[in-house]
Amino acid sequence: MYPDSIKKIIDSFRNLPGIGYKTAERLAFCMIDFDKDKLSEFSEAICNLRDNICNCSVCGNISDNSICSICANLDRDDSILLVVEKPKDIVLFEKLGVYKGKYHVLNGLISPLDGIGPDEINLSKLIDRMNSSEVKEIILALKPSIEGETTMQYIKKMLENNNVKISKIATGVPIGTEIEYIDSLTLEMAIDERKNMN
Repeated sequence: MYPDSIKKIIDSFRNLPGIGYKTAERLAFCMIDFDKDKLSEFSEAICNLRDNICNCSVCGNISDNSICSICANLDRDDSILLVVEKPKDIVLFEKLGVYKGKYHVLNGLISPLDGIGPDEINLSKLIDRMNSSEVKEIILALKPSIEGETTMQYIKKMLENNNVKISKIATGVPIGTEIEYIDSLTLEMAIDERKNMN
């Protein structure tokens, strides 16, 4: 029905979340109208994403360097770690501009039903950071679900012999709500009114 080059673009767009066939088709035809420079720029941006994006070797955040800009920032407070499930959660807290500590990304939550245990998420690096730094408080900012609660309790148990305060954000949102869907005011209050877990 379409030339192969158009079909491949449509199929590529359909890999994106929330993009159905008609939307992918519309986007592909939109790109036909791009001039060569704009298409080259678009292509280069995708190649840069493929070739340059990696996970920060310290916290697990996405970065285009081996150490992300937050970990490299000497003005950030090294004594507080905010633990999140995924890199996208960091963006939400950074938009608020109220948190000045560092982060740790788990890249998942413990979920025995899905076959995801502690070894499948970024917990070993969290332990390494605790053993080699002056962290005084860990704030757990995980979604209020069974998996989130299981992961928080595991971290609490794992760090019980460390001299560190462990707290969790107070969300006041229904079980299962993703952090990305919590409004900024609620998220800011959740940090300010965090609850001690020790």
